[in-house]
Amino acid sequence: MEPRLTPDNVLRGYGLGIFPTADPDGQLYWCAPDPRCIFEFTRFHVPRSLRPVIRQGKFQIRINTAFDAVMRACADRPEGTWILPEFIDVYTELHRRGYAHSLEAWYAGQLAGGLYGVALGGAFFGESMFHRVRDASKVALAALIQRLQDRGFMLVDAQWSTPHLERFGAIEIPRAEFLRRLDQALEYSCPFAD
Repeated sequence: MEPRLTPDNVLRGYGLGIFPTADPDGQLYWCAPDPRCIFEFTRFHVPRSLRPVIRQGKFQIRINTAFDAVMRACADRPEGTWILPEFIDVYTELHRRGYAHSLEAWYAGQLAGGLYGVALGGAFFGESMFHRVRDASKVALAALIQRLQDRGFMLVDAQWSTPHLERFGAIEIPRAEFLRRLDQALEYSCPFAD
């Protein structure tokens, strides 16, 4: 894999089961975790404490209305970030091409939380999420999974497992299994946005 970060290389990488990241010094890496963290629709679980928040409709869910703002908010972390300016440029171009998407949770007219990722065939590759209002990113994640399921996606990649993702039912699978599922998912064409 050519190490340069370009829109075409990123798409090629996702198709091969790898994705780019960087350290805060700007060193680019192509990652292929083994095991790989994914969400399965049948195992996705909305925590009990979040269910009333979703039912109340506290957050308005929007698609692709603030992609750049979502990426910048995901990058704005006190501990540092791998989302360097060149990542924002490349993923914004992928957004313009119809591959990268944001799902946003708005509260009182303000962007309260959200996430972004890349849709390729029947696979969605989650990249990062953020929140400014409690539960906003969790509601966005639940809305994302529902949207992907409704639109026929077959694979939801979460890259690495965390306790937060495990609360929602994320699981780890061997890389070989991930690649098998990825090959199947790439045979489909699922629309993320209308």
